[in-house]
Amino acid sequence: MLKLNDRQLKRSTSSGFSLIELLIVVAIILIIAAIAIPNLIRARIAANQASAVESCRTVTSAEVLYNVAYDNGFAPTLNALGGPVAGPASAANAQLIDEGLSSGEKSGYLFTYAATNADSTGAFQNYTLNADPLDPMTGVNHYYTDEPAVINMNTSAKASATDPPIQ
Repeated sequence: MLKLNDRQLKRSTSSGFSLIELLIVVAIILIIAAIAIPNLIRARIAANQASAVESCRTVTSAEVLYNVAYDNGFAPTLNALGGPVAGPASAANAQLIDEGLSSGEKSGYLFTYAATNADSTGAFQNYTLNADPLDPMTGVNHYYTDEPAVINMNTSAKASATDPPIQ
């Protein structure tokens, strides 16, 4: 018959972690997650908002280039500023902004573009661009810009030219 000495018996009964030790580790992980997740969400919202502001700047710059290149006022649609990369650039497919932005949705923001005040030749003399978050988890600020290239911000509703400019 096989006989175990005290040392072998002690090793076999104390191997592994106890339930209490495992619960302590899980509790520590949950505390760290409770601290880190809200910070991660705030960082993501800040990144989306910064992307929306930069996209407004990009559209403003693209409008100036469009006006100079096609001598046709401002673009009739946001898609006309971008469009697919296939083929040469034209007034209907200027390829000045990326396809994501020209589709009207980027980084959790919805971009609403409107060209206004067409002259006798059909060239648009004004435009407006609104950037609104798709939901509160993607951003909280609403942005607005038009041909003077000032980006205005509103924290509670759709932004307009009467809202204060961003700093």
